[in-house]
Amino acid sequence: MSVLINFKICDNAKECNGVAVCPTGALYWDAKKKSVAIDNKKCISCRKCEKSCQVAAIHVAKDEKEYVKIKKELKEDSRKISDLFVDRYGAQPIHTAFLISDDKFELEVLESDKLVAVECFNDDSIACLLKSIPLKKLLGDFTVKYRKMLIGSQLQTKLKIKKLPALLFFEKGKLLGKIEGYFANEKKDILTEKIKEIIG
Repeated sequence: MSVLINFKICDNAKECNGVAVCPTGALYWDAKKKSVAIDNKKCISCRKCEKSCQVAAIHVAKDEKEYVKIKKELKEDSRKISDLFVDRYGAQPIHTAFLISDDKFELEVLESDKLVAVECFNDDSIACLLKSIPLKKLLGDFTVKYRKMLIGSQLQTKLKIKKLPALLFFEKGKLLGKIEGYFANEKKDILTEKIKEIIG
């Protein structure tokens, strides 16, 4: 059997859940290529990687026929990572695949090789879902890894965040810029311009 990865919707990060649960090392992080990789000779078809992937980007084919079918489906898949950005800035998390706790901040954000947008919030900073700005409209034009984080006071102090929610941008562990405070949907253009100033 073979493992296939839909890289169109996979953010291809070394902290991949599939890599973490693979018992044989068949699914691994290739540091040289900076990519999740698969050695199908080591795969025992336990499907743990498939079950652990929160965005359903990993597929395990049971036979050659299914392999061909899945490969065709992946080729025809028109989605991209930003299509999974169903969350809204400053609102209650919707897609838990992108939600991290602050103890994962170093691994998910600072150690990432990618440009990372991390939205920090606490329960008091959550606003109306309907009036919040869809992240797809804010980040859809950029190649960015997005994470949403319920932040603790210690990390908030360390990052010098004065007002929540906040949107922070990191690249290779370096803070490129941050935007603080809530922006309702009618202020989408203002927030978009602020993002462009940082990463655009």
